[in-house]
Amino acid sequence: MNRPELLAPAGNLERLKIALAYGADAAYIGGRQFGLRAFADNFTRKEMEEGIAYAHRNGKRIYVTMNIFARNEDFDEMEEYVRMLREIGADAIILSDPGILSLVRDTAPDMEIHLSTQANNTNWRSAVFWHKQGVKRIILARELSLEEIRHIRENTPDNLELEAFIHGAMCMSYSGRCTISNYLTGRDANRGECTQPCRWKYHVVEEKRPGEYMPVVEDDTGTYLFNSKDLCMLEHIPAMAETGLTSYKIEGRMKTGYYVANVVAAYRRELDRYLRNPAGYSFDPNSLKELKKASHRPFTTGFYFNKPGADANVYEDSSYVRGYDFVAILLENRKDKGLILVEQRNNFQVGDRLEIMQPGEDYLEYEVTEMYDGERNPITVAPHPQQHVYLPYKGNLKSWSLFRREKPE
Repeated sequence: MNRPELLAPAGNLERLKIALAYGADAAYIGGRQFGLRAFADNFTRKEMEEGIAYAHRNGKRIYVTMNIFARNEDFDEMEEYVRMLREIGADAIILSDPGILSLVRDTAPDMEIHLSTQANNTNWRSAVFWHKQGVKRIILARELSLEEIRHIRENTPDNLELEAFIHGAMCMSYSGRCTISNYLTGRDANRGECTQPCRWKYHVVEEKRPGEYMPVVEDDTGTYLFNSKDLCMLEHIPAMAETGLTSYKIEGRMKTGYYVANVVAAYRRELDRYLRNPAGYSFDPNSLKELKKASHRPFTTGFYFNKPGADANVYEDSSYVRGYDFVAILLENRKDKGLILVEQRNNFQVGDRLEIMQPGEDYLEYEVTEMYDGERNPITVAPHPQQHVYLPYKGNLKSWSLFRREKPE
């Protein structure tokens, strides 16, 4: 059986390294231009160079997004940007605009091209068309069923790669083509500036009664009409494998490093278990339990098994389920002194019971019995963002170990 690629999001350099450490085969990133996540940290040229070199040293790949719907002025600096991506060794460019495709082919003919889900590819003839234009991989529209994906795979060339989302936030608009944000706020979702108005709470105002706001109610369940649940296919790895997809994509370039680690680790674990023994595979509920320790909305399988109904949205509110706090990341082991150095990401203190995540390992339980500041002075709490703290620990932890704390109920 072909081994599908597990593709992770990376909003900055740290998250890129975390994603690869926890089992991603590749990561997709955005530079400071031409991508659809303008509010992510995104990468400078120097950061992209470092991230790509780091990935290649570890046998991994990096894809760079250029998936805006371009306006005329966007092309002024685009050739130089594409040459830069070729020079620093980007493995592929993700795009959706035919004009950008034309420019990339003219400027960097050897550059691998992936067609973004924004291009809403929903059939095999369209996939073949794009392949003839030089596209190596199609990122399929989210509106397809597994059966439709299988049909596309059966009717497209073997050397055309197919990718689809396996986990993450869903957009209420067709293949992400939404103009609500632009209309309400002037920030264009198709140019990377979506303000997610689909997550807002709405009321109705009747024309002859201005100022009188009436709640939008559907069967007494609430008012968040467009607020989709999150896609989760963790329990359906065998069904995904039957489609013949090349790559399974996780959404989330705006997410934290902890989220990326948690989600990638869960899918890596189940995917590897399945690949080792497809015929004897059975899902491990502990993987879903671990997955849910990252912030998430309630889960849905999207369009994969049937068209989503009313139960695919969350009507009561737009908040996440957050059962755990990410409190620290390991910086270094000091085995000779029985200490580890961590960087604080959320307030924690003596007496806290934590869990330690390590790449490729089950989590460890850890109680904070003592702690020291950067000068080795005893402290009882770490309240300052990114504060360096020494903790007692016998033995070594793996690089990119993360510390989390369960929220009280």
